Amino acid sequence: MRKNKTSPSPRSDRLHLDRFIPYRLSVLSNTVSMNIARAYAREFDLSIPEWRVLAVLARYPDLSAVDVAERSAMDKVAVSRAVQSLLASKRLVRSYDKVDRRRSVLRLSAAGQSVYTRVAPLALGYEQRLMSALSATERRSLDRLLSVLLERAQQMK
Repeated sequence: MRKNKTSPSPRSDRLHLDRFIPYRLSVLSNTVSMNIARAYAREFDLSIPEWRVLAVLARYPDLSAVDVAERSAMDKVAVSRAVQSLLASKRLVRSYDKVDRRRSVLRLSAAGQSVYTRVAPLALGYEQRLMSALSATERRSLDRLLSVLLERAQQMK
């Protein structure tokens, strides 16, 4: 009996996490986020999701919570909780869209902007130290490869 060439061998369907790119990217992302969070969590009483919301809104003001979730690829529930906490701590302000009054939009308050301007250099410093492990050519290649993979992943939704 002939084996079908397209059926996997007994070992080819085994998931090797240490070589599985989605797992490795997730571990890297979580490790980097936790390391950066150590620099700001205690001093600014800020969680990782809260920092991500602040960072997105600093770059793209006047987004809805749904827009923040989409732009950051964060879970909508995590964004909603972070937004509620940031509103309660007066780091965000909510207003309503001038065209569609049903749509609320978020932006950094003065307090939120102050936190952002103090945390962003910490994050950038960490990125610089992390990326110093790579040559300039490797950094450019990594940037290009990440862009290609992100675009492909978005096409596969």
